[in-house]
Amino acid sequence: MKTIIGLVVLAWLVIGALAAYQRGYFGDDRDVSCKSTGDTVLTIVAGPLNYFGVNPKVDCKVNVPQPSE
Repeated sequence: MKTIIGLVVLAWLVIGALAAYQRGYFGDDRDVSCKSTGDTVLTIVAGPLNYFGVNPKVDCKVNVPQPSE
């Protein structure tokens, strides 16, 4: 049973990597940033859902509180 689950997870991630490749996320001309890395990782994790209209995007705006003076 563990082997079957492992193979399903592996296939899921391979399909997600294929979707990320088709969207051009692995090109040399892409900048490395929170947004581009997050979009790539979410696309891979979404796997086959990418082919059903899911297009995961990351919003990397971090609101860090400023120290008081």
